[in-house]
Amino acid sequence: MDDPDVRPLFPRPLRPRELVALDVLAGLGYAFVLVVNSPDRHSAAAWALVAAMTLPLAVRRRWPLPVFCLVAVASVAAMALGVAREPLAAAAYALYPVALTTRRRRWEPTAVIGALTVGALQLAVLGGVAAAPEARRIVETVVLGSLALGGAWTIGRAVRERRAYAARRAEQAAEHAVTEERLRIAREMHDVVSHTLSLIGVKAGVAAHVADRRPEEALEALRVIETTSRQALTEMRHMLGVLRTAPGADTGDTGADTGALSPAPGLAALPDIAERAAAAGVRVELDVRVTVDLPPALELAVHRIVQEAVTNVVRHAAPAACRVLVDDEGGQVRVEVTDDGPGRRVLPAGPPGHGLIGMRERVAAYGGVFTAGPLPGGGFRVLARLPLEEERT
Repeated sequence: MDDPDVRPLFPRPLRPRELVALDVLAGLGYAFVLVVNSPDRHSAAAWALVAAMTLPLAVRRRWPLPVFCLVAVASVAAMALGVAREPLAAAAYALYPVALTTRRRRWEPTAVIGALTVGALQLAVLGGVAAAPEARRIVETVVLGSLALGGAWTIGRAVRERRAYAARRAEQAAEHAVTEERLRIAREMHDVVSHTLSLIGVKAGVAAHVADRRPEEALEALRVIETTSRQALTEMRHMLGVLRTAPGADTGDTGADTGALSPAPGLAALPDIAERAAAAGVRVELDVRVTVDLPPALELAVHRIVQEAVTNVVRHAAPAACRVLVDDEGGQVRVEVTDDGPGRRVLPAGPPGHGLIGMRERVAAYGGVFTAGPLPGGGFRVLARLPLEEERT
């Protein structure tokens, strides 16, 4: 994690032209230093070698490997001809982008290079050579040059690995966010559609069962199917409108039916669930004892849990009696939905769905506790406890 007290050197990332300008300044500055300190600075060969050592640094980011090769050859030639005495600093400066951009190979001994660099550093700091001044100068140049090149390569490789790791973490975070969003949309779609389609399926079965003997009851069931299907279509349009609209986007000119978008359902919409369930033969007793204002997201979660639990009663136990209790107690919201067991079934139970999984995921998102299972005396109970401490996203 980045330290908020540590400020970067530059207030924003530098543009490519600005980076090239910095490299140009570095190359010209180092060329000036080499010319001033060169014992043969008045000859054309010295100027040519110094130029070959420094001027290509301006394009080291664009052509890393060719620039490094050119600078390294010029540096070795300048030292061999006595034109310049420098510990391969220019070559190390050119080597860094090579280490940063070149793909790592399996046989590459980066760890060994780092260890040798540390050894060269210790030798440069603590060691000494009892030899002639010229030999000592050569040894020092080799040691310091190895230190500069090894350090540039090791640092470049370390930065490359860090960037690759950060990119992998960002990719994993993006994949996780996409997966979480897909699950959230799947839960919402399931909760919106499952409730109404379950009612439609039950009433369609009733209509088919009594069409010959009690046509008036079949006609009433068809009216319920018509009303419920229209409500389901409206809810689907609302959800698709929200998914198609970017956050904060102005939809005034898009032609979307944004004016019909209603707030997310909450506790006030629980009677609608009971009314729909009653049309499918499930008598729902609502007992809402919430005395505090719940966050909108938490209200939506409570509504969806009740909706899915009642839908399961309609699918698997209708006709039946159902009791819904929503209470705030001990810093948490308690949601309990119980039924008295299967009644006279008109239709066989459908295939198992994802209702319990969706409810469990909603409760887990708030750090709550969820249980569901049959009761000892018959029937089924769904119990969810969601904490009130903070609204989670």
